[in-house]
Amino acid sequence: MINYNEAIEIIKSEISKIKLNLEEVDIFESYNRILAEDVIADVDLPPFDNSAVDGYAIKFSNRNQWNIIGEISAGNYSSFNLTENDAVLIATGSKLPENADTVIPIEDVNVNGNNLQLKQNITIKKGINIRTQGNDLRINEIALKQFTKIDSKSIAVLASCGKEKVKVYSKLKSALLSTGNELIPINEKPAEDKFRVSNIYSLYTAMKEMNHTVINLGFTKDDKALIRNKVGAALEMNIDILITTGGVSVGKYDFLKEIFAELGVQEKFWKVNIKPGKPIYFGVYESDNRIILVFGLPGNPVSSLVNFYVFIKPAIDYLYRQNSLNKFTAILQNDLKKKDEKRHFSRGVLYIENDELKVTSEFSQSSGNLVEMSRANCLIEIEESRLNPKKGEKVKCILI
Repeated sequence: MINYNEAIEIIKSEISKIKLNLEEVDIFESYNRILAEDVIADVDLPPFDNSAVDGYAIKFSNRNQWNIIGEISAGNYSSFNLTENDAVLIATGSKLPENADTVIPIEDVNVNGNNLQLKQNITIKKGINIRTQGNDLRINEIALKQFTKIDSKSIAVLASCGKEKVKVYSKLKSALLSTGNELIPINEKPAEDKFRVSNIYSLYTAMKEMNHTVINLGFTKDDKALIRNKVGAALEMNIDILITTGGVSVGKYDFLKEIFAELGVQEKFWKVNIKPGKPIYFGVYESDNRIILVFGLPGNPVSSLVNFYVFIKPAIDYLYRQNSLNKFTAILQNDLKKKDEKRHFSRGVLYIENDELKVTSEFSQSSGNLVEMSRANCLIEIEESRLNPKKGEKVKCILI
């Protein structure tokens, strides 16, 4: 059985073999997509010297009063050739008139007719409150780098560079299948030994949160022939990742590991020294120059979701070169039990108090407790060699 670090390196090595395709999308459809090229500025940003505040544009001198000769509003430039005696009322973002090199904020002056006077105890310096041409970016410089994830901040840069169409990397395509005799549809009430199938919904949403495509293959009973047909059909689909839940442990009805081998999936590892989610399977299916990564996750809903967060999500981020800041060090607010040499991923609640990051885990760590999982916002990562972390100690946390 391998450890967590070994497992994640194997997955990264295999996922890096997936070829990322490019596509061009409308800028409004580019949100949360990954840039497939460097975006180059086609103009200076800002394209002209402009005022950073509402105020009065002047040609700097040691004066404290001026004669107002006009005004300029944003998008309505008027030409003024200022002398040291002149001032022009100017709005934020408006182009500066010729010879203007300083803008006095409107709250720092008194106005009487066309007379402008600096308020008492106010001093000004040459060049204040001006955004100079090209101060943000010069023409032909890189505005956004390849592999940038597009958000509301970066999309504004795209717009400023005139990128009505944006080249992005295509989304990964995945398929999801759950197995288990105990599973029933969510529109039925559980009776006797049945459970509503929840894995499909949590994993489907987890992939969607990463903005990738998911095909829901539903769930099936622990019937080897039926599962084999479902998995075989999935491996013929145009997908990059197949995720199954259930059937990868050592029970009488755990058929998936055997089925994968029969269908030509090359096993890369089975079982990782972690808790929860130890019986994870990972393999690779190659056919006709296609590669499909196959993840066999435990049937337990909490374990399967934890497996997604600690194996699948970081691997996808690695493929798209995303260094998401989702790991933090926090101060533990309660003792945690850990008596084995597995790497634990315990559910916790991360919060800020008195400017310190703190984390509490004062609820059940049962791998079957979905409600407690829903209340957590992080996983507390406890390395193999560390035993029984105590209140007040620092621990690593992964945001979920």
